[in-house]
Amino acid sequence: MAKELDAKCKLCRRSGEKLFLKGDRCISQKCAMVRRPYAPGVHGKAGSKGLSEYGRQLAMKQKIKRIYGVFERQFRKHFEDIKGKKQGIIGDLLIQRLEFRLDNVVYRMGFAASRSLARQLVSHGMFSVNGKKVSVGACEVRVGDVIQVRPEKLENAYFKNIRENIKLKKDFPVWVKVETGLLRGVVTAKPNRGDIDANINPQMVVEFYSK
Repeated sequence: MAKELDAKCKLCRRSGEKLFLKGDRCISQKCAMVRRPYAPGVHGKAGSKGLSEYGRQLAMKQKIKRIYGVFERQFRKHFEDIKGKKQGIIGDLLIQRLEFRLDNVVYRMGFAASRSLARQLVSHGMFSVNGKKVSVGACEVRVGDVIQVRPEKLENAYFKNIRENIKLKKDFPVWVKVETGLLRGVVTAKPNRGDIDANINPQMVVEFYSK
């Protein structure tokens, strides 16, 4: 399985904004965007001279890939599948599909502080979907699916520690319903563009791939 070898903090610095790839660290004073808010490398402090339209589209594509933790081949496949089979605004459908990845849903439900941690938990078989164990973070969920920590994993030290934090969580997306005491959630609707908290423009990705 391919791995992202770049340090996550460098990905944020390269994007020029926080992408919240490292969970709680990103909201602390240890965040690299607080300590070194410029691009990595010897010329990072010099700043950018500005990007062309193509450059802005490329930067947006890279930003969305980094947020959701997918690689180019997988990201392009998502795009081609939607373009060839779905009716609607392609950019919005692309983001909707990325939001419906199991690792992202686990993160959105508060069971992990970051998408990379959610992907690790899923790969270790911590979750079930509709009662069936799933260990692939890229698995696509659907409206009505029930995602929960498997009963035999509830006594795991990690879940014991985060149970109270989840009970205090207030910013659940409107398209999921979470039963914090049971560490279980239900996908109740499809997310809209307005439900996504990231500052992204997926239409720029459509324009990039259409060249």
